[in-house]
Amino acid sequence: MNDQSPRRSGGREARRAARSTSLPDNQRPIRAGLSGGHYRPLSESDVLRIHHAALDALEQIGLADAPPSGVEILTGAGAILGDDGRIRFPRALVEDMLAKAARGITLYSRDGKNDLDLSGTRVHYGTAGAAVHLVDVHGQHYRDSKVQDLHDAARIVDKLDNLHFFQRAMVCRDIPDNREMDLNSIYASCAGTTKHVGVSFTDPGYVEDGLKLLHMIAGGEDKWRERPFVSNSNCFVVPPMKFATESCRVMEKLIAGGMPILLLSAGMAGATAPSTVAGAIVQAVAECLAGVVYVNAIKPGHPAIFGTWPFGLDLRTGAMTGGSGEQALLTAGCAQMHQFYGLPGGAAAGIADSKLPDMQAGWEQMCSNVMAGLAGLNMVYEAAGMHASLLGFCHESLILGDDIIGQALRCVRGIEVNDETLALDQIREVCIGGSGHYLGTSATLARMQTDHVYPTFGDRTSPKEWVEKGKPDLVARAVARKEEILGTVSAARFDPMTDAEIRKAFRIHLA
Repeated sequence: MNDQSPRRSGGREARRAARSTSLPDNQRPIRAGLSGGHYRPLSESDVLRIHHAALDALEQIGLADAPPSGVEILTGAGAILGDDGRIRFPRALVEDMLAKAARGITLYSRDGKNDLDLSGTRVHYGTAGAAVHLVDVHGQHYRDSKVQDLHDAARIVDKLDNLHFFQRAMVCRDIPDNREMDLNSIYASCAGTTKHVGVSFTDPGYVEDGLKLLHMIAGGEDKWRERPFVSNSNCFVVPPMKFATESCRVMEKLIAGGMPILLLSAGMAGATAPSTVAGAIVQAVAECLAGVVYVNAIKPGHPAIFGTWPFGLDLRTGAMTGGSGEQALLTAGCAQMHQFYGLPGGAAAGIADSKLPDMQAGWEQMCSNVMAGLAGLNMVYEAAGMHASLLGFCHESLILGDDIIGQALRCVRGIEVNDETLALDQIREVCIGGSGHYLGTSATLARMQTDHVYPTFGDRTSPKEWVEKGKPDLVARAVARKEEILGTVSAARFDPMTDAEIRKAFRIHLA
């Protein structure tokens, strides 16, 4: 035994040295694209009933308010324009377009290092939303969000391992001109991160300039079309069961321009969607199926995300409740419907109704993020940073949310059962003539990095150690990390020549 001690110590030191270096991506305990789908809140018969109810809604009720171009596109594909102005979708048409729809799509990153594979039940977490306020944790108050805040959020996401994409999280309220706001949102986001970006357009007339800007960032239209690193968050419907005329026209232009589309149906259960979880899912599925027909009637196989995005409502007050158990169920149920159709899907999770990054925010964000991941949702939008039911965005909460999502991803990864993980040899070695515990064994040390996720900011010290460290505050540590990130130059910034060309062509508000 004594002869083995030095070798054990040396091996332990070698393992410590190995643990101080970053693991290759394929050995990390969590990473983008882990497969979920183990949690299935709907039975097979439930899924079929929702599917058939959605087809009934499309065939019998249909959608109103399509733009003239949409009427031409949809009726040309086989939809029926009624005397009441509503467009109805025969079952055969929906099934035909589902057969043509893109599956297993990839959302590209600008640098090629963070591409998102949306096949199967692969899970990715990111931001989204259109908060109109930034949460100031110092004064505990809300102020109007600005373009600099959006840029800073993108820069922070670029440094967070468990946030896999950046969709615009705030409205640039310091830019009153909508065209300039749309273009600056693209600029601020793409200059802050090389991860995949999602943006919106307020008017179809701004799309041409938006694509021109993206061509400049990409280095040419051909390079943009080869790897489109920005997708369009498109609210093409105004629930219940109406097309959003201007957004549909935006969508038509962007499909021609080669941009992936998030078909977003965002009904409010109890207000603009049925109050029951099942009913809200039916309507969202019906509306997104109409979007699938629309997209594939224009260009079969164009990359589109099935964005069933129903929100919960507090029926006592009529206020949105993104942090509820009902919201978690809505999102998980929608994920199951995406898998039924075999389409890449996205929905909302991680929203806090709490106004600050506090205990309420923690339980609200964790509940829906875990359920979305376990359900195998491809794109988990609004997963970090969102407060006050999408009215406020918080940089510090974004940083702390990275820890929350890390634990959620560990749940998604699940439990591996094989000869090694069953650990019978370890049990035999420890119990028969061994130390009687597993601390420090070669097997424990060898797997401590690959099996376990350790929080960056979550505190696991004893009360004594906590006091000795000066009782560190969670939010204060997030503030320090934010300042550290924003104190360095963004790796996603454009080269000086490209930046100068962009600023010559467009009015850019960021210094």
